[in-house]
Amino acid sequence: MSFSPSSQIVCNLPRVTIVGAGRVGSTLAQRVAEKNLADVVLLDIIAGMPQGLALDLMEARGIEIHNRQIIGTNNYADTSGSQIVVITAGFPRKPGMSRDDLLKINAKIVVEAAKNAIAHSPNAIFIVVTNPLDVMTYLAWQATGLPRDRIMGMAGVLDSARFETFIALELGVLPADVKAMVLGSHGDLMVPLSRYATVNGIPITELLDAATIERLVERTRNGGAEIVELMHTGGAFFAPASATSVMVESILLNQSRLLPVAAYLQGEYGLEDVVIGVPCRLGCGGIESILELTLTDEEREGLHTSARSVRQNIERSQEIIRNS
Repeated sequence: MSFSPSSQIVCNLPRVTIVGAGRVGSTLAQRVAEKNLADVVLLDIIAGMPQGLALDLMEARGIEIHNRQIIGTNNYADTSGSQIVVITAGFPRKPGMSRDDLLKINAKIVVEAAKNAIAHSPNAIFIVVTNPLDVMTYLAWQATGLPRDRIMGMAGVLDSARFETFIALELGVLPADVKAMVLGSHGDLMVPLSRYATVNGIPITELLDAATIERLVERTRNGGAEIVELMHTGGAFFAPASATSVMVESILLNQSRLLPVAAYLQGEYGLEDVVIGVPCRLGCGGIESILELTLTDEEREGLHTSARSVRQNIERSQEIIRNS
């Protein structure tokens, strides 16, 4: 007995391209494939590295029980026809570095990646993960010329997950029972909304005192830096990959999940021409809508302060690109 594969049937399976095969990119490739969400193209400039990672992931398919194709490449032509492009390429933070310190290094990388990727996948939805995330998302939006619903940054999902983790650890409860929302930039000026944080529907203000909540808020703001300081040789990658995969899943499966993501604003929250973290519904078209929450004066001022910082760095990055 022998099998004869049919040449008559052509299946157009969803494809996700991940630009940057570092720890975040390769872990995300694993998440997407093993969740059976899409075939994956893993691209990097280092010859052999994405190919080796892809082969390693392919060899695990029988164990993990999925049949997704994972391709490693150094050529953007191999990314053609992707439904989603995720940009993780760039240099990670080192101890003592802020996300903004990465501005000059990563601006050129992200702009080049965005231009190359959109040339081969003009209908793709883009998710930017490279830091400083809000600024890099803005630069990618400019470079691609995409409508704002098809480009976003991964930030609030990760920051909210960190806030939820710290609340769960403090209370000794199941992390899945904790829900939280973090707005603003992906950095020290993020705005965790304590009023919207709950444990099975119970506000944390009923469970924790103000001083404890403030301590958890500060730990959330420094969540990435805490990991960088502990690891010395790099930053977080498991949780960022998981956060990004949630966004990919909501888009590919048209789940319309309400998630905090970095989006380009045109008047929402009183902000114009800036990318900042806000709650959005993600579906098959990308950002389906932006939800405007009713904020206190303090929360609104925090969001605007965060946006002003992002705007300053956008202007700095544009000058860097002009002078390069």
